[in-house]
Amino acid sequence: MSMQQRREVERLMREAPLDFGGDLAEQRGVLEAIMTSHPLADDVTMRATTLGGVPVVEIEVDGTGGDAVILYLHGGAYTMGSAAAAAGLASELGRRARTRVVSVDYRLAPEYPYPAALKDAIAAYRGLLESGVEPEDVVIAGESAGGGLAIALVSVLAEHGLPQPACTVVLSPWADLTLSGESVVLKGAVDPSVDANGLRRRAADYVGSADPRDPHLSPVFADLHGTAPLLVQVGSNEVLLDDATRLAASAARAGVEVTLEVTPDVPHVFQAFAEILEEGDRALERAGRFIAEHVRGGEAARAY
Repeated sequence: MSMQQRREVERLMREAPLDFGGDLAEQRGVLEAIMTSHPLADDVTMRATTLGGVPVVEIEVDGTGGDAVILYLHGGAYTMGSAAAAAGLASELGRRARTRVVSVDYRLAPEYPYPAALKDAIAAYRGLLESGVEPEDVVIAGESAGGGLAIALVSVLAEHGLPQPACTVVLSPWADLTLSGESVVLKGAVDPSVDANGLRRRAADYVGSADPRDPHLSPVFADLHGTAPLLVQVGSNEVLLDDATRLAASAARAGVEVTLEVTPDVPHVFQAFAEILEEGDRALERAGRFIAEHVRGGEAARAY
């Protein structure tokens, strides 16, 4: 049954009109339409607000609560996507972790190239702490470019001696804007949604005049000493597979508690298909447990 599900997901992704290398104005609309094509679950509520001067969307699933909160950074190659459009995946992560989510509407390139997105992520994190949330109750999470941004955020916090969150969770992270991983070439034929040419074009939009090897742009090159426990999830069919494995190896060398999960034969951000893909559902369940085990006191973990 799982093989049939994987084939259906691959078909949906290959037939989708999304082209990361295409006209940006058009593709922004395409991605937004794809991400919002299925309504949120009836028990999910959203509220637009700000944190640290940055627009965010508060997302809550009925029955979740407590002090813990997931600060979520959406994907979209730093040039597309939005906090609200990411609410489907973000809310399902919150459901599994039994906690609320705050999704960040960081500024997008090329209108706002690096370091705008990182500055917004830092400001939102600071704003969350200033609102009274303790660092031990915060989880930083993100998918794709948002995953890379999450790692850049915790590395900046470590560099400046600022409080780390309880843990970090990244799904299919884009962590190398130089695209130097071997999987960029080796997995090109089996990745149904992401291709090297499109990523190069969008990387140029975000990098601007900066050096793409800057560890705040490509956190596979970052010093991760002192960063929070890390969960990395990725599919074996992704061109970004090596971003995930190298990121996990870098964290391990830095003495960070790190868990790497490579799920066979699934595509980029496969967790977004949890409703129809068993592997996606199980991955989100594991991510929820990881979060519950690391937030302060582990109250939610005892519910599993």
